[in-house]
Amino acid sequence: MEYHKSVLLKESIDALNIKPNGVYVDVTFGGGGHSKEILNRLGENGRLFAFDQDADAQRNVINDPRFVLIAENFRFITRFLKFYGVKKVDGVLADLGVSSHQFDEKDRGFSTRFDGDLDMRMNQSSMLSAKKVINEYEEAKLADVLYWYGELRNARAMAKTIVVAREEKEIVTSFELRQVLKRFLPKMKEFKILAQIYQAVRIEVNEELEVLKEFLNQIPDLLTEEGRLSVISYHSLEDRLVKRFIRTGLFEGEIEKDFYGNTNEPLKKVGKLIIPTAAEIEVNSRARSAKLRIATLK
Repeated sequence: MEYHKSVLLKESIDALNIKPNGVYVDVTFGGGGHSKEILNRLGENGRLFAFDQDADAQRNVINDPRFVLIAENFRFITRFLKFYGVKKVDGVLADLGVSSHQFDEKDRGFSTRFDGDLDMRMNQSSMLSAKKVINEYEEAKLADVLYWYGELRNARAMAKTIVVAREEKEIVTSFELRQVLKRFLPKMKEFKILAQIYQAVRIEVNEELEVLKEFLNQIPDLLTEEGRLSVISYHSLEDRLVKRFIRTGLFEGEIEKDFYGNTNEPLKKVGKLIIPTAAEIEVNSRARSAKLRIATLK
């Protein structure tokens, strides 16, 4: 299947500091761009495990004896690696969010550009879809989704408008949702606000922030002593979680200190935040908002 160019490809793989005989994990396989580059740097005894719950990604499986593609959500990383006898790994790569392929498949409902079914499921066997969120969530819960995940200040008014509209007719497609919310979409900001609305619903459908938290919490126990974590995020909600976890080992609250003022955070950052060059953004628009953070055990 056609997948777009991998974002921050060289930088994110360099960050793993790959050992030829090491064990690595790509938790967001997609089109396999990052995985192929990892395999290029592994020796014949190296191993790469990849995760992707999207059935479309399964068609991109790499024919290589060193490679295993696991058709599961990466929130279960420890469980499935143990199934393959792996308790420790030398590096983990995560390229978060929606793939370019998913955005370009109009029937998946991820993109503001196409009129497709309100779906937005990364795992198409999941029971919760965007259609269900929009048409069945109570007004207060819908408002919370739009406010917390879309960072929309008029989330309550949007939720009320959706609830009133769906009482007359079920909201089935992307463009129907856009039409319902058209009074909140001034021409100069239409696509920016739509993107925030879609992001909010998509995060809810796929439990993206909870998945990310569960994943990060497993990393300290998975990495070898010199192992690396390489994470690319695309919006502030993801990036804040990654940044805070690397800095403190927590997602909220303050880190505790012992009697001597020492802290016990499990990870430490490696280098500075990396963002794409202007040249990469020019050839790959998806890279525009990407941020790469790297960490290792403290």
